[in-house]
Amino acid sequence: MLLTNNFDHKFCMMKNKPFKRIIVFFVFLYLPYSSMAWGLLGHRIVGQIADSYLTKKAKKAIAAILGDESVAMSSNWPDFIKSDPSYSYLSSWHYIDFKPNMSADSIKAYLINDSATDAYTKMNFLITQLKNKDLEQEKKVMYLRLLIHIVGDVHQPLHVGHSDDQGGNKIKVMWFGTSYNLHSIWDAQLINFQQLSYTEYAAAINHTTKEYRKQLQDAPIADWLVESNKIAEKIYGDIKEPDQKLDYGYNFKYLDTLNSQLLKGGVRLAGILNEIFG
Repeated sequence: MLLTNNFDHKFCMMKNKPFKRIIVFFVFLYLPYSSMAWGLLGHRIVGQIADSYLTKKAKKAIAAILGDESVAMSSNWPDFIKSDPSYSYLSSWHYIDFKPNMSADSIKAYLINDSATDAYTKMNFLITQLKNKDLEQEKKVMYLRLLIHIVGDVHQPLHVGHSDDQGGNKIKVMWFGTSYNLHSIWDAQLINFQQLSYTEYAAAINHTTKEYRKQLQDAPIADWLVESNKIAEKIYGDIKEPDQKLDYGYNFKYLDTLNSQLLKGGVRLAGILNEIFG
């Protein structure tokens, strides 16, 4: 109700403005919510889990950069600024595409020589930059927010999907009778369907052992991408027809996979941040 009242107030304040101003208002209101990797909740879940495994030294260093902004809340900044044209150059930082049905060895061979502007090259760039103690504060803030976000991105399988369908954005499906693209099902609809806040969701799935965390954090980034890509191939394979109906059965089939990817993203993010700052 609060959101509705706030919206109505803004709209009433603008009703006497030129029509162009109204269009701009709607564009800026809509964009941040229309193209999110993992969506608001997903990224915050990853950030919340990561925060639980940070060393004291890493937490102190991150607080010196982000201030009162938590890892969870900072994770959405790279999606919010998509509505600002001056940040349009960051769009390809959120994903990496591969040809259909590439083997793990083929993917790793490609990554060795990868020079494109994509999630893989930019994660490596951001890690290197954040290790530079002389990096100016403004860049530290931006680069840390981006790294937190992109680590989450690559654990959303369709951010490591196919270029020809734009990671499932061109594949139309029906989610409980409403039309969506396949990418958005994995960005937000599956997570939202669980009806939990990000703190509740993180608490529900954040169950690990020291050995499992070490296994996840020891894996190189190339292995993360191979894992996500293999899941993406399975997701693609389940869509047999246009406007395929997805509902309770789809949720049941993929909920464990979804939760595993969110958990892996959080644990690995903590590992990266501890390496940089801890």
